[in-house]
Amino acid sequence: MAKLDRKNVERIIEAVGGKDNIEAATHCVTRLRFALADESKVDSKALDENDLVKGQFSSQGQFQVVIGPGLVDQVYNEMIEITGGARATKDDVKSLASKKQNPLQRAIKTLSDIFIPILPAIVMAGLLLGINNILTGPGIFYEGQSLIEVHPEWADVASIINLIASTAFTFLPVLIGWSAVRQFGGNPLLGIVLGLILVNPDLMSAYQYADAKLEGTVPVWNLLGFEVEKIGYQGQVLPVLVSAYILAKIEKFLDKRVHDSIKLLIVAPVALLVTGFLAFIVVGPITFMIGNALTSGLVSIFDSFAALGGLIYGGLYALLVITGMHHTFLAVDIQLIGSEGGTFLWPMLALSNIAQGAAALAMMFIVREQKAKGLAVTSSISAFLGVTEPAIFGVNIRFKYPFIFGMIGSGIAGVLLAVNNVLASSIGVGGIPGFLSIFPNQWGVFFLGMAIVLVIPFTGTLLYGRYQLSRQSNRLEKENTLDSAVSEQAVTTEAASGQNEVSLKSEANPISAKLTVDIAAPLNGVIVPLSEVPDPAFSEKQMGQGIAIIPSEGKVYAPFDGTVAHLIKSKHALILTDANGIQVLIHVGINTVSLKGDGFTAHVETGSIITQGQLLLEFDKERIEKAGLPVITPILVPDGQDGIQEIKEYEGRAIQGKTPVLQVSLDPKSGVSDMEQ
Repeated sequence: MAKLDRKNVERIIEAVGGKDNIEAATHCVTRLRFALADESKVDSKALDENDLVKGQFSSQGQFQVVIGPGLVDQVYNEMIEITGGARATKDDVKSLASKKQNPLQRAIKTLSDIFIPILPAIVMAGLLLGINNILTGPGIFYEGQSLIEVHPEWADVASIINLIASTAFTFLPVLIGWSAVRQFGGNPLLGIVLGLILVNPDLMSAYQYADAKLEGTVPVWNLLGFEVEKIGYQGQVLPVLVSAYILAKIEKFLDKRVHDSIKLLIVAPVALLVTGFLAFIVVGPITFMIGNALTSGLVSIFDSFAALGGLIYGGLYALLVITGMHHTFLAVDIQLIGSEGGTFLWPMLALSNIAQGAAALAMMFIVREQKAKGLAVTSSISAFLGVTEPAIFGVNIRFKYPFIFGMIGSGIAGVLLAVNNVLASSIGVGGIPGFLSIFPNQWGVFFLGMAIVLVIPFTGTLLYGRYQLSRQSNRLEKENTLDSAVSEQAVTTEAASGQNEVSLKSEANPISAKLTVDIAAPLNGVIVPLSEVPDPAFSEKQMGQGIAIIPSEGKVYAPFDGTVAHLIKSKHALILTDANGIQVLIHVGINTVSLKGDGFTAHVETGSIITQGQLLLEFDKERIEKAGLPVITPILVPDGQDGIQEIKEYEGRAIQGKTPVLQVSLDPKSGVSDMEQ
């Protein structure tokens, strides 16, 4: 590992704006996390030139400096000693960082934190509804008839699929109620009850409200002469969001003031009773009207200026991903589906994913470095399947012009979809599988849009990239020709001398054979490249090379005989050292440090001797996923280890103790391999 230089720590402090600019600082297993008074004072260039720094980025109001496992503890301790500052917890930094965000950023983050945990259920429902559309849509397999009409034996299968798929949307307020109350600091179980109240079968369904309103048959409650419409809020977003906020506030207010002996009798019943009345009398009617007005306004804009709307949303959606604002449109999509029966925004999202993937794929034919080629391929596949962050952040933004060509292609396709009013019946997986969410009678237009976002970004990126390479080659050729003409004789003499010197050195020091060490899989699951990890510190390999595993069970085993160099206090990560001195970091999940050890059980401690196959750690996958955190587990060899010449990454299925995930090549004459001797 790299040795700690106090001067480099001082330079980090200066680069982040000095100790007066640091409001709070903490660290996790890989990085320093700062809440800065003014991020504009950060000297990014100075950080890049610092030997201790592997990377840097700002996320959700926190400025993060990647140091690497093991060394980050020393750097943090040294920094606290230099600055004289107090040690802060991760919650302290998170709280201060959130205060630096403007109201819009905080609102976006809140919506994101509410909808991301329930996204798997919504995506599942969207995919199943897509399958149901295929079975029930006329004209897909037979002229003017659906598959179940020609083959009625499939009708009940389609019916069950539809039941399973539509449940998530029918009871959407229950999902949102659970997640929102949890986010607002209340009891999530009360959020579930609130959601169930808003979709109780005794209420008229929101889907029947429009017809009943025209017919004058909307049922009402008579509350002491005041009539309240007796309707549910199926498929609605705003009513349950606002009600959940009120419920959480009332619950917390009562919880602080009611004696412990009667809390069970007072807090939950009163909170639900008050919130329920407010939901049906005030919150529901007002937010229902606002939600319908917003969706109607959005629909009218696209009806009147379809081409412009498609160009703007389709073209700029990738920018929304960069800012994180794309999460807010989940609520808009859901509201459109509930109010209008379909959303015209989701189809453009799906094609924007493909456009960025096509642009990233083109870079495989332009970049020369093998790692960059591999990242271009893997990130493009990820984007084609609906996850664009690896392609956008790992490839396209880095080179800029692929990102621009991706936006151009998705903008043109957005115009096509908007003009033809292509709708999605549900929210499913973006990218190529997104066609399952599209109404089958509009597949033709959608596939034409798909062709546009495949061809234009790929071709544009490829041609412009080749043009840039050609310009660089011509410039270098001219420079070399000029240099050669000026000093041809000198160059020839020097080359001959250099050749003799290399020849003599080769005879005196023959190349040593490499020592290779296989690192066995520490988890069962599927191996994926680091580029698919939704954290730039890992995906951009800022700390070192490695792979990630999508675990199939919550257990971590020892990949070799050795020792536990460091077990993180929150038990979500550990650093192991093998007999050759190779250190390996196993980091369970992303941002799982926020769980503070909840859901993790360690069977070893720092300094423990381990044998291959020994159970080291257990973790609760469901607990991590319910917290809205990815369970994908990076496994890497941190940079800065002497004697490591090359690291080979494997792919495929990971079987603990049997399949290798990494192969490390060592110099037999290095200090690392001497440890084995």
